[in-house]
Amino acid sequence: MRCLLCHKEDTAMDIALLFWNNIISTCVVPKTIISDRDPKFTSEFWTNFYDILGTKLAFSTAYHPQTDGLAERMIQTMEDILRRFCAYGMEYKDHEGYTHDWVTFLPAVQLAYNTSQHSTTGKNT
Repeated sequence: MRCLLCHKEDTAMDIALLFWNNIISTCVVPKTIISDRDPKFTSEFWTNFYDILGTKLAFSTAYHPQTDGLAERMIQTMEDILRRFCAYGMEYKDHEGYTHDWVTFLPAVQLAYNTSQHSTTGKNT
């Protein structure tokens, strides 16, 4: 699981650049990507992009409670971890005296999530 900061107004191209700069250029090309059916990820651009990379697209099933539930549970877990980091960080000052906001903690939250044993699988992600 990777945490990438994006915005509601980001286009498919914006997200592709974010994906390229933060996933493809620093890791191996993913074999499979699971996504919801947001038009940003179902566009012809993304379909061609993944085809070139040899990555399989797997979309969550619309109105499928199990898939929706797993995704929602992961988001809830991420929010809980982030909340804990931010609560601690409210009193934390770095060497320049700045208090960090939630974006600062995304790498730590990602690490915490990816190295935790998950109840559904019994394994780390």
